Amino acid sequence: MAKRTENSKPRLGQYVSPTQSGRITQKQTSESKQSSETLGVAILQMFAFGLLVISLNYLQVLPGSTSPWYLLVGLGALFGGFYLATRYH
Repeated sequence: MAKRTENSKPRLGQYVSPTQSGRITQKQTSESKQSSETLGVAILQMFAFGLLVISLNYLQVLPGSTSPWYLLVGLGALFGGFYLATRYH
């Protein structure tokens, strides 16, 4: 039987550890996962803006009376805040 060298690929059925085959990625440091401080502020501002627009729309304080466009802007801001919240570490 032929000897296997380090450069040759393993034959079918031979065990290769996951680190040798490259199937395991290196762990990231905790420093690289931290979000900037402004992201938390942006999340809260988007939530507040969305709630404010929707509330003012239904109180008929905004110009143009009650409009579905104000509702869409408010919901868009809320969904934007939720999207940013999923990226927060």
